[in-house]
Amino acid sequence: MTISERSDGPSPALVPAKKHDGEALLKVTGLRKHFPIKKGLFQRQAGAVRAVDELDFEVWPGETLGVVGESGCGKSTMGRLITRLLEPSAGTVEFEGRDITHLGVGAMRPLRRDVQMIFQDPYSSLNPRHTIGTIVGAPFRLQRVSPAGGVRKEVQRLLSVVGLNPEHYNRYPHEFSGGQRQRVGIARALALNPKLVVADEPVSALDVSIQAQVVNLLDDLQQELGLTYVIIAHDLSVVRHVSDRIAVMYLGKIVELADRDSLYRAPMHPYTKALMSAVPIPDPRRKNAKSGRILLNGDVPSPISPPSGCRFHTRCWKATELCGTTEPPLLEVRHGRQVACHHPENVDDPAPPDAALLTATKEAFERLWTGDPAGSEPMR
Repeated sequence: MTISERSDGPSPALVPAKKHDGEALLKVTGLRKHFPIKKGLFQRQAGAVRAVDELDFEVWPGETLGVVGESGCGKSTMGRLITRLLEPSAGTVEFEGRDITHLGVGAMRPLRRDVQMIFQDPYSSLNPRHTIGTIVGAPFRLQRVSPAGGVRKEVQRLLSVVGLNPEHYNRYPHEFSGGQRQRVGIARALALNPKLVVADEPVSALDVSIQAQVVNLLDDLQQELGLTYVIIAHDLSVVRHVSDRIAVMYLGKIVELADRDSLYRAPMHPYTKALMSAVPIPDPRRKNAKSGRILLNGDVPSPISPPSGCRFHTRCWKATELCGTTEPPLLEVRHGRQVACHHPENVDDPAPPDAALLTATKEAFERLWTGDPAGSEPMR
């Protein structure tokens, strides 16, 4: 897919958010999920794993939102929260303007037709004791839906839609390859014509040659059926191919949210820039060129006790004292571009003025209390 070369405005000042027609299909506000850690004989809570912490984003009808980040940053947990496979600790999830955050199993059942999920592992997400016909036809039985022509005919049609032979209806999952099993999972997710599909690493367990087929299949199905996707992945090239907008997560938070072209051309958050620098460029003419890869120091902090202030400041080369004490909010710094950073990249004035102010203030206090080199007396 060719990426158009659009230029952003030169001003880094805050601007109004991009306007969309109609209502957002999915709106997430302050979403949080903390998994308690219990110890001792009485299983008292000794802490919590802060897997997802204060997420805010919207997904518009017909678009694809890509979510990227390192392993353990909370991407999969976020996907299960918005599909209500996990109960949020705090925050709200709205689907078509309706708050579904704390709906029970019975109240969620009708909404399962509209919100479906494609799971990461095609080997463990299919019951090996059931035939493909039983697996793909399960949504019709659970929702008590009787398709025209019967369940068998509809399942065979779905198999044909995802590129499988309708005669595979009576086969078992062990008789299929990884790519074919993933297609079965896609067919099951599409059975009830959902409006939103959350795909959790849909191609990570597949060979590279099969990945392209599945990605192209998802793209074609979106064009034909008008689907809305949230695609979770760690492969930046896959996300670039299929996404309209991309959210970058680090340690349970979104650090940058922007349209695909802008994000890949000029990343603003230092973490995003480091991720982009790790993408290999398949050009033999560059084999002797100097690598521009950014190597981050240290390991990812524990989500049990994340750093204060900006969570990336322990590994960031632009970190200042402000970064270690004050958490940066996710703000719109350019048209349609949000970043949570005190000193973002690719702006007109990359020098952090607050760092100089903090240094000057600190030096002034030191002179007052310890005396300056000119021999002035310290304050009493």
